[in-house]
Order: sequence, then C-alpha cells, then structure tokens
Amino acid sequence: MSLFSALSVSASGMSAQRSRAELLVENLANAETTHTPDGGPYRRKDAVFQSTDVSSSFADLFQVEMNPESAGVEVSKIVVDQRDPEKRYMPGHPDADKDGYVSFPRINPSEDMVDLIGSTRNYEGNIAAMSAVKDMIQRSIDLLR
Repeated sequence: MSLFSALSVSASGMSAQRSRAELLVENLANAETTHTPDGGPYRRKDAVFQSTDVSSSFADLFQVEMNPESAGVEVSKIVVDQRDPEKRYMPGHPDADKDGYVSFPRINPSEDMVDLIGSTRNYEGNIAAMSAVKDMIQRSIDLLR
C-alpha cells in the first residue's frame, strides 16, 4: 500500500465517522420530537458501515500504485428504528391519543452521547493516521533533497 492509499483509507474513515456523528446528533436533537411530517414520533437512525475499495486519485493519475485498491469504509445504509414508540401518559399534550398517551422516540441520550464520543475518537484516530503519513511523505522529500 502506498502512502497516498493510506491517506485515502483514512479519508474514507473520516467521512464515514462524520456521517455517523451527524446521525447521532440528529437523534439527540429529536429525542423529544413527538410529531414529524411523516406523522408519529421521530425514529432513531443508525449508520451501517461496510468495507469498500478506495484508491488515491493522485496515485492513479501517475500510475504508481503497487496495489490498485485499498480497503476503506463507507456508510452502506442508514437503518431506521422500527420498534414501537415509548408511550408516556401526558393527557394535556397536543399529540396525546384518546387515552392521554403520547408516543415518544425510543432514544437513550446517554447511549447516543457515548456513541458520539466514540465516533469523535475514531475521527481523531484517522486524523492521527493521516498526520503520520504526511510526516512520512515529508521525511521522504527531505531525504531526496
């Protein structure tokens, strides 16, 4: 794997973690949303990752790749929680049913915060890997001077 392919792998990881973090923030923001345009409460969303082939366009352009494809990661799909919503007795709420129960999303803010911290740390790990590759490229250039 060339150094440019390593950059592409880290970039794909950063992109996937960014998408995951966006979904987690959306979940947290809508933890109390009882009515959406689709009707009913907000439904929790999760990102599903899969391995994908990535290549460095720079390396492809100059055809210096020894291994033409490297394994990166991408969001393959977004899964929407299909469980029944949580019911809370709130008879005065505008979205209450005839029995006085309001449907709330099944979102655990603590769990999503932990997942968000994990996503942030994974993003930072990819940044560290890219910085290490950048340093290796810089040292290689310095050796050729």
